[in-house]
Amino acid sequence: MLPYNKVLKTFSRELRSNQTDAEQLLWQAIRKKQLLGAQFYRQKPVVGYIADFYCAKAKLVIELDGGVHNAADAQEYDAIRDNVMASLGLTVLRFSNQQVETELSAVLAEIEQHLQSFKSPPSPLFAKEGGRYL
Repeated sequence: MLPYNKVLKTFSRELRSNQTDAEQLLWQAIRKKQLLGAQFYRQKPVVGYIADFYCAKAKLVIELDGGVHNAADAQEYDAIRDNVMASLGLTVLRFSNQQVETELSAVLAEIEQHLQSFKSPPSPLFAKEGGRYL
């Protein structure tokens, strides 16, 4: 389990209650293991940050960015945050709210691609040949 700042727990619960339209839309598509069986959490505290969406098994953080993320200081903050996440072995995928709202299938395809590339190949000890395991 990744470390997190316990102070963020209350704030993360608040964020889950007040999702943006884009967050709600994406959540409806990835919740309950709908995407390749991957379990996602929303507004998950990870170290000193709150990830919009987090999949522990795939070491994946998904961030949805509104217009405020276009400002130079916000982009600098996001870069620092992404580097911290990367130092923990996490991949961060960023999408704009507009992308989610207008190109949901493309967003889901990119998330799916990451999930598929993260899956490790099956062990040769458990390889299936001719309908039976070796």
